[in-house]
Amino acid sequence: MIHISREFKTGVFVIAVAALFIWGYNYLKGHNLFDGPSNTYFTEYNNVQGLNTASVVTVNGYEVGKVVDISFNTAPDKKGALKVEFSVEHDFEFSKNSIAKIYSASLMGGKSLAIVPSYEGENAVPGDFLSGEIESDMFSSVEEKLNPLQAKLESVIVSADSLLVHLNTVIDDESKSRIKSTIKNLDLTMANLNEITKHADELLVLNKENVTQSLENVEKITENLERFSDSLAQVNVQLLAQKIATTLQGIEKLTTGINNGKGTLGKLVNDDAVYDNLNNATKELEALLKDVKLHPKRFVHFSLFGKKEKEYQDTLSMPLEK
Repeated sequence: MIHISREFKTGVFVIAVAALFIWGYNYLKGHNLFDGPSNTYFTEYNNVQGLNTASVVTVNGYEVGKVVDISFNTAPDKKGALKVEFSVEHDFEFSKNSIAKIYSASLMGGKSLAIVPSYEGENAVPGDFLSGEIESDMFSSVEEKLNPLQAKLESVIVSADSLLVHLNTVIDDESKSRIKSTIKNLDLTMANLNEITKHADELLVLNKENVTQSLENVEKITENLERFSDSLAQVNVQLLAQKIATTLQGIEKLTTGINNGKGTLGKLVNDDAVYDNLNNATKELEALLKDVKLHPKRFVHFSLFGKKEKEYQDTLSMPLEK
């Protein structure tokens, strides 16, 4: 029988404990030593939202790896940014245009990393950086919506408080007394309005018959207007318009004839000779009438005694007396 010394047993136990410790440490960091080599990729965030090492990496909800390491970026132009290294332990191909998105895996607030794959462009190789995004969870969305509302509410409260302070400053004891007096007068006004309304109701009751008769008269007037409208509708508007147009055409022809010198009226309006002759005839007639008035014996002869009548002179050829 082989005798195993106590020292050998102790050494084996220490080696086993160390191996178990190394495996557990790597497992907690996202490395499973029994899964063989894995491919690691990188992404970057300003805030990892509670993501930690050993967080699950998924593709379409299927676990394909874990977050290996989270560290600060040492580049001068990216100070404060967090560089996240994650592994993909399956033979899964995706392009460099894919996105690494942090999301809430449960309502308890645990965070996971999901690869939103894209298959357009060049395939990603281990060590490549993917674009990082953060998906808003329910609580973050509510907080994002409540924060602006809270700011507005605080602003409204501050404004209301300032308004009340100024109002208390402006309204002194005298102003308060005036406001009370105004309210009292308003009550009196409402009471008067109620009294007027009551009297109006009484007047309507007393004059109900007159109001009814007036309404009947208005109804009759409305009926007469409707009949008058029906009568107007029956008038042949087209025939009336044709007659008016014919009359206007006749007036237009008459006016055109007068302007062109046609007819007696046209010659009288347009021919100066006719006007001159008429004017001269009027003057001669006026002279004749005046001569008859001044010397009637020249035109009416009575010779009872045989007296020799004077020789007649043509008065028409004599100049008119002024």
